[in-house]
Amino acid sequence: MAPGQHGWRRGRYSDYGVRLREKQKVKRYYGLMEKQFMSFFREAVRRKGNTGRNLLELLERRLDNVVYKLNFAPSRKAARQLIAHGHIYLNGRRVDVPDRTVNIGDKIVLKNSDRSRKLVKAQLEANPNYQVQGWLQMDASKPAATVVSLPSREDVQLAIEEQLVVEFCSR
Repeated sequence: MAPGQHGWRRGRYSDYGVRLREKQKVKRYYGLMEKQFMSFFREAVRRKGNTGRNLLELLERRLDNVVYKLNFAPSRKAARQLIAHGHIYLNGRRVDVPDRTVNIGDKIVLKNSDRSRKLVKAQLEANPNYQVQGWLQMDASKPAATVVSLPSREDVQLAIEEQLVVEFCSR
């Protein structure tokens, strides 16, 4: 239909299109490529319980996401770079792999150097009222944090229907 008096009409999405958009939303939110996303999905299927919730829990527990949630970086991409450049220690060891999964009891500490502290201090000062999620415990004086529990569905602030993602990836 040519544009006329009533303009262009936006077409409706098919069931496939709706499910694809939900999956793409999750991938873009966490900054993942298709291959990475599918490996997380396969791990979520392998675990007991609700696959959608398992998937979101695994994605929330990625180290780059945790560093972002601790307000050490302004974005997930910046958090990935902070980790890749060796500014983050996990349980006393330097980590340069952003997709490492954290577990209960893990300690995330900023490297003890002026450059690292300067990078994170600017971010923390920019958002002084930032509330760290309940599954993470922050010590702003160091800056360091501990994972005290696993994230729940309520901790994921992304407005998605995870069941649609599961349906899309299961086909």
